Amino acid sequence: MAFPGTYNFSYYRGDTFRFNIFPKLAQADFDLTNYTADFTIADTRGTGATQYTASATVDSTGEDKVVCEITPTVGRNIAPGTNWVYDVQITNSSSGAIFTILTGNITATDDVTGAS
Repeated sequence: MAFPGTYNFSYYRGDTFRFNIFPKLAQADFDLTNYTADFTIADTRGTGATQYTASATVDSTGEDKVVCEITPTVGRNIAPGTNWVYDVQITNSSSGAIFTILTGNITATDDVTGAS
């Protein structure tokens, strides 16, 4: 697996936000059998960061993909004005191999409905 891909996105605070990742290996689908996924959002890269765990699910039936989701509960922590970063890793439960498949920046916009 090569260096992780980059996907920067805007997030409307408190909403549900979903995206799918379709890992490839030399133009072929990456077999995600025996893999789990982690989607972590942080206020900075490296140690000492404040981190939040978002949802990441491996779907190896049909098209191999990782389904990532920021739920409203997690999304309430993503405050505007902070340079949020994230990455998505997959881990093979058999071999222990870990691959970071996607990383990027999140730009948050405060919401109106639901804001307190």
